[in-house]
Amino acid sequence: MSSAQEFRHLVRIAGRDLDGSKKLIVAISDLRGVGYNFASVVTSRLGLDPRVRLGTLNEEQVREVEKAIQNAAKSSLPGWYYNRRADPDTGETKQLLGSDLDFVIKGDIDDEKNIQSWKGVRHSLGLKVRGQRTRTTGRKGRTVGVRKAALIAAAKESGEKKEEK
Repeated sequence: MSSAQEFRHLVRIAGRDLDGSKKLIVAISDLRGVGYNFASVVTSRLGLDPRVRLGTLNEEQVREVEKAIQNAAKSSLPGWYYNRRADPDTGETKQLLGSDLDFVIKGDIDDEKNIQSWKGVRHSLGLKVRGQRTRTTGRKGRTVGVRKAALIAAAKESGEKKEEK
């Protein structure tokens, strides 16, 4: 291809269409399982300018980005960059994307429920799991304990009329 390549509005990376008008790091971090920091490290390892728009990359650069994201373990990043550290089944550290990440998280929650740990019990009851307060937040259903100002004013007026009689 020539250096005067045309701009692409949609770029397909890891099975997902990404907006070509976004800057490279922001566009890559739109992938499920890839955060801003991970995207910035990948782009710096590839030697790409993070401020360039995704749609301006040529096919070879897009393939390099996709390969680097999908085979992140081969890029010798520190273990804390990955979103699946010390997998309970295999013990390996890896980067998961998209539906693979969703599937693994669902499996972890099901495992917690099966062994009936405290986290599993909280998940099965639909309550907060990580120690957040539940007295006022996370409620479902009808609002409790809130009265509208008009109803309060009407109640006060009716109370005053009863006292006058």
